[in-house]
Amino acid sequence: MPSIARILVIDDDELVNDFLQEVLRRMGHTVASASHAEEGLRLIREHSYDLVFTDVRMPGASGMDVLKQVKERFADTMVVMITAFGTVQLAVDAMKAGAFEFMLKPCSPEQIEMVTIRALEFRRLRSENELLRRDQRQRSAFDAVIGESTKIRALFKLVSATAPQDSTVLLTGESGTGKELIARAIHFNSRRADAAFVSFNCAAVPENLTESELFGHEKGAFTGAVRTTRGRFEVADGGTLLLDEIGEMPLTLQAKLLRVLQNREFERVGSTDPIKVDVRIIATTNRNLETEVAAGRFRADLFYRLNVIPMVVPPLRERREDIPLLVDHFVTRFAEQTHKAVTGVEESAQKALCRYAWPGNVRELANIIERAVVTTENRRLALKDLPLGVTLGNLGGGAPVSDDERTLAEMEKQMIIRALERNEGNRTRSALQLGIAVRTLRNKINEYGLRAQSDSPEEAEEVGQAAE
Repeated sequence: MPSIARILVIDDDELVNDFLQEVLRRMGHTVASASHAEEGLRLIREHSYDLVFTDVRMPGASGMDVLKQVKERFADTMVVMITAFGTVQLAVDAMKAGAFEFMLKPCSPEQIEMVTIRALEFRRLRSENELLRRDQRQRSAFDAVIGESTKIRALFKLVSATAPQDSTVLLTGESGTGKELIARAIHFNSRRADAAFVSFNCAAVPENLTESELFGHEKGAFTGAVRTTRGRFEVADGGTLLLDEIGEMPLTLQAKLLRVLQNREFERVGSTDPIKVDVRIIATTNRNLETEVAAGRFRADLFYRLNVIPMVVPPLRERREDIPLLVDHFVTRFAEQTHKAVTGVEESAQKALCRYAWPGNVRELANIIERAVVTTENRRLALKDLPLGVTLGNLGGGAPVSDDERTLAEMEKQMIIRALERNEGNRTRSALQLGIAVRTLRNKINEYGLRAQSDSPEEAEEVGQAAE
């Protein structure tokens, strides 16, 4: 129990009022008093209290009026109702309205002390639990997005500044970069964190069903509509709606979505009755919506309505310093899931993972680590546990380039990589296909920092002579 709490006593009976004050002050608390409800409500508006004792029946406003206003303004303030005219129904009504306790007069000092201790302890525990929940939400939301690179830190900073607001967010970035994780981080660090987070993939639902999925439908609105169904907007009321891959939404539905964003209301399919909602919108896309607008495939007015807070989620190749952190995270996760004693990654495998360009971004990395953890027989992942494409690298690990931008050395390297991939890393067969000696191929592999499967000396010599 806190050593000192701020307590307000409201009772028109002067003797009872003085008695309550004396008991509470003797417990060490700071006590204020009012002789009627209006005066008590004025004090509540001017000061914050941990606990309120209020009589039920008083001239003018009643104790129930005090209870309702306290709970509307200060939900964490505890309220104890006291009365000399108690009924079961009155006690039930008070508890339903949020009262912590309902006491009958006359009250003994022991009863008052016990109720005070319980009420303040309950308030403390509830406050601590709420802080823990908020902290857990925040840590889980941000921990899901692993990284300490400059670009990720800048993104975290923007998420932290944006999350408490209700502004619409447009997340852009390549597939697999973690746009949905960022959307969840925004939601779970907002005032809507306790409400629903609803996701809708615009590319995964057929066009003829998208309207019903988003806005719901009435029974009998179309064949198969056997009951009235709420759409994603209704389910997300008070929370956040993620419109994933918004660039895939048909033009016909873009106009209806624009109206919802403007007016915050819509009609179910088969109904003309408007339904109002309070929903925060977060949209994601791997397309350049400005290009889509110029091509006539996306409405300009909808783009401007969505692009209030633009955020770009960087591809993994632009934040390579985060790859070791992500690798450790996924190794730990999948080792726990599969109950395997995999504890890390060998240095050579880590270097290969950091060199690779990751066209599939974090999603591709997660899939590769999961497969490696499942199939490895070692405690630490090695090069042989990784796919050949990863261990060979691609053009030094950079982004793909066009033929015009490649040097002769890069084109030669790419030919060697493709030959090795076709032959599952076998140098002998690869050299034969390339028309060069195995020794030459081995030198090129070393020159370009590649890795290939070893061949037997006899086979290498035999095939090498044939190639020469």
